[in-house]
Amino acid sequence: MKKFISLGLALSLSACGDVPSSPSIGNSVHLTQSSINDFSNSLKVNYELISNVADENCDAKRSDGNCFLVELSFTAEQDFKANDWAIYYSQINPVQSDASSEFDISHVNGDLHKISPTESFKGFTAGQTYTLPFRVDFWSLSETDALPNYIFKAEGFEAQVIASTKTVINEETGLETYPFVADFSSVDKQFKRTPSDKTQWATSEYLFDRNSKTNAALNHLNSSLIPTPQSINVVDTEQKINLAQGINIELNDINESALIPALERLANFGVKQNANGIKLVITKTQTVDPNPGSYQLLIATDAITINALDDAGAFYALQSIAGLISIDEQALPLLEINDAPHYQFRGLLVDVARNFHSKQFILDLMEQMAAYKLNKLHLHLGDDEAWRLQIKDLPELTDISSKRCFDLQEDTCLLPQLGAGVDANSEVNGYYSIADYKEILQFASARHIQVIPSLDMPGHSRSSIVAMKARYKRLMAAGDEAGAKQFLLHDENDKTVYSSVQYYNDNTINACMESSYDFIAKVMDEVKAMHADAGQPLTRYHIGADETAGAWVKSPICEEFLANNKQGITKADQLGSYFIERVAKILSDRDIETAGWNDGMMHTNVDNMPKVVQANSWGVLSWQGHKEAHELANRNWDIVVSTPDVTYFDFPYEADPKEHGYYWAIRHSNTEKLFQFMPDNLPVHAEFWLDREDKPFTIDDSLKISKDGEIESGPLATGKKFAGVQGQLWSENTRNDNLAEYKIFPRLFSLAERAWHKADWSVDYKYHGDIYSQKSNNFTQDMQAVRDQQWANFANILANKEFAKLEQADIFYRIPTVGAKVIDGELHINNTFNGLPLEYRAEQGEWQSWSKPVKVSGNIEVRARSLDLKRAGRSLFLKG
Repeated sequence: MKKFISLGLALSLSACGDVPSSPSIGNSVHLTQSSINDFSNSLKVNYELISNVADENCDAKRSDGNCFLVELSFTAEQDFKANDWAIYYSQINPVQSDASSEFDISHVNGDLHKISPTESFKGFTAGQTYTLPFRVDFWSLSETDALPNYIFKAEGFEAQVIASTKTVINEETGLETYPFVADFSSVDKQFKRTPSDKTQWATSEYLFDRNSKTNAALNHLNSSLIPTPQSINVVDTEQKINLAQGINIELNDINESALIPALERLANFGVKQNANGIKLVITKTQTVDPNPGSYQLLIATDAITINALDDAGAFYALQSIAGLISIDEQALPLLEINDAPHYQFRGLLVDVARNFHSKQFILDLMEQMAAYKLNKLHLHLGDDEAWRLQIKDLPELTDISSKRCFDLQEDTCLLPQLGAGVDANSEVNGYYSIADYKEILQFASARHIQVIPSLDMPGHSRSSIVAMKARYKRLMAAGDEAGAKQFLLHDENDKTVYSSVQYYNDNTINACMESSYDFIAKVMDEVKAMHADAGQPLTRYHIGADETAGAWVKSPICEEFLANNKQGITKADQLGSYFIERVAKILSDRDIETAGWNDGMMHTNVDNMPKVVQANSWGVLSWQGHKEAHELANRNWDIVVSTPDVTYFDFPYEADPKEHGYYWAIRHSNTEKLFQFMPDNLPVHAEFWLDREDKPFTIDDSLKISKDGEIESGPLATGKKFAGVQGQLWSENTRNDNLAEYKIFPRLFSLAERAWHKADWSVDYKYHGDIYSQKSNNFTQDMQAVRDQQWANFANILANKEFAKLEQADIFYRIPTVGAKVIDGELHINNTFNGLPLEYRAEQGEWQSWSKPVKVSGNIEVRARSLDLKRAGRSLFLKG
């Protein structure tokens, strides 16, 4: 059994092609590009998870003794006797061991791995299946862990993607599927993380029981909107004002251009500007709530009045009118709304670095963000896997590092991480030109959205490091040594051996080189110029600063720096905070505020940091993730709650192996769970949420004092508040725009609700500290009853008003999997969002509409459809 350490994604391969018989030449075969292409198009590859159950073959010293067993199989359709080849693939978790005498696996970098034939392998014989069993750290809980596009490379020939490892888009659902991955079937061996895992598979029967507990909606659609306003008073439900006749707008001290997108949205819903329409008077005033974005909306029989604190408040008031109406119903009751945002920071992160997402996707997303009053777009533009923003005078950043293809020397593109394949022009590749980025900024400004760019550093920086290496080579070849070294980010003589969280050994900018800071200053100057040209000044920049993995220890440049610096830095583990503090100074000198992730920011010296600092808190609650949020808030920093338990949109909606997403922090995180979130009070969630194995947990928020009298951890200082909340769409395995929208919507509605509106059932935070668990009772049964009823009302608005608006905007929202049971021979179906069309079929027959219990027998399949019937949701099976 060969032992090795690697990383990577659950291995999967698919068909490679048959090869015409060729005469042998020594140990090789006479190959042609055509024969290699044929083989790559016909080799059948199957990836099967055998078991997550740890046994004596797992390495007890790794991953807490946990491992999972995979069997990868290859079936050739024709003989292929060459042995001078390799298969490159992406794999998430480190491999512990393999049990094959015919194949070896080696780690290249990041998630990229290489399968090579051993001397024992005598070539592929037609009709024969070859297996490669191997064990991997931790667990595999999703069929989509297996990244696609395995690459077959024969020495001296062009690399080809093995055709059977490509994904396929399902024609009915529009979702990406993985035909080379075997279905999960065993609860104990495949579905559970550990034997004690309490998570329930989200089968149709399970969902039926869960949905059956949901209250009936009690709200009126035309007097309800998302996000919920501070107060809404319906004056008269019988008498209505019909906006179908249009609106005649009068502005008082309000900038008309600040309202255009909201007016256009109203027009899309049938409410157009008309000189003979209903009078709509919009006035800027100080008589409303003093928080930016506040407004008052009065709907009377003959006129509508908006009193707004500022242009943003007027914009949000118009969006509230759009939220009250339906696409097919523009009549509204007489009412009064007084409204103001709970948080000033209401954000969404979109990772376009790992896999690219188009400019149109970003524009469409911001249109929806603005509609539901979100106002911060954290645009993650640079990471290990790619750099996505054109920077003047640094062409390698986009000429090379915006693409992943098969080039092991990385002269033309980055390594094909994350199953990128060989095509540099595929949709996972790309970048925003300077003109594109300015367009994004201008589009955002028109919708009162601030764009906060992020180009991660000093870790997660491999794309920029590779690009600057290429620049160095180019300029050295031209005889410009000074220019070549100007923006270099790595020490060529650094012998440090490290592995990042994503298993890279070369992804960290050298913190001891002046050229590193010259590069950052150059990039900041160019990004700031783009913002200025677009009319949205760059006032905050997110440096990342997280997950820096033991770099620099054996860098000669750092050894010299540590020996001679005057900042009192003597150890390599101090360099991370030194880097962050120095970058913060670079930003401050340019009037740009610093933002970063809490783990990287924790170790900085407050005295060396600017007065205004944003820290995104991404601690998992069941791992006591509230502690760093509280500690940094007590530094008087702006804390943006980014709790993975509910705000990571790359996690699965439901605990189902076919549901797309990662699950390192939590197994399932749907729209209702995010609706339940109380961002002001992180510890209280231990009373009603479960950990990643659906087990109860305890949060200790009491004051802890060390032996030296120092505060180790404790509650928020009295009166401290968080600055806001942010949703995160990380894109490691989100490979297209539709899947990105699927993961964001409908969760975005709950994000907007919690960012804008403080629920009346929320629990006030205890500043004196406490211990929270299912045994404490701060969140009472009465509060839960109110919350659950409000969720039923909220879901009713989505299903019967907002989903139609998404469809009109061509947003690829997730259609839920549905609950179903056969009771006394009759099929019963229910749904999280009542109002969506439901369907069933028996024994793979024709789909039929379902509206009431019906007699069935045999194997039954159930699903929901979009309101316009153009798209189906993912189906589930049950036995009749």
